[in-house]
Amino acid sequence: MARQRAFDRDAALENALLAFWRHGYEATSVAELTAAMGIRPPSLYAAFGDKRRLFEEVVRRYQEVYGSFSTRALAEEPTGRQAVERVLREAASEYTDPGHPPGCLIITAAVNCGPESAEVEEGLRQGREASKAAIRARIDGDMAAGLLPPETDTAALAAYYAAVIQGMSTQARDGTGREELERVAELAMLAWPAVSAT
Repeated sequence: MARQRAFDRDAALENALLAFWRHGYEATSVAELTAAMGIRPPSLYAAFGDKRRLFEEVVRRYQEVYGSFSTRALAEEPTGRQAVERVLREAASEYTDPGHPPGCLIITAAVNCGPESAEVEEGLRQGREASKAAIRARIDGDMAAGLLPPETDTAALAAYYAAVIQGMSTQARDGTGREELERVAELAMLAWPAVSAT
């Protein structure tokens, strides 16, 4: 008969998530992970595979629990402009929430990776590109609805807002507070092209 695991897998995964979020993928050792998770290395490998597979599961959990605000905003708001504005406003709140590490794990977890972590870095880059594509899709929707000037470069506008979001994450990690990031969000929306009244 198989021996039952003597730990709470979800709690262990959450603790691994917080460790990766604080320190990044490469800087977080297996020893640090097992200490944070309250398990021994054999249990980690048995339950999650290796460090990389654990990180992939952490990323999925992060997207479902902490990063889902942007997916909801982009899906729920009636216009692209309102959706992007909500993403920025909620990013200011989420990235500075004292209940977890600052910033965004997808943006910051693999910024200083070496060649041996190239696949992890590429996976996170693809996640950021997918987010940018989702922003562009909402901007393209506004274009199709005549809510943006016909000459609007929707790809550049999406890249701009993705850059603002990434910058907000970095600022939050540097200690910038929610109110200041909300002002950044407000200023960023001034760049949204207005349709001429003529």
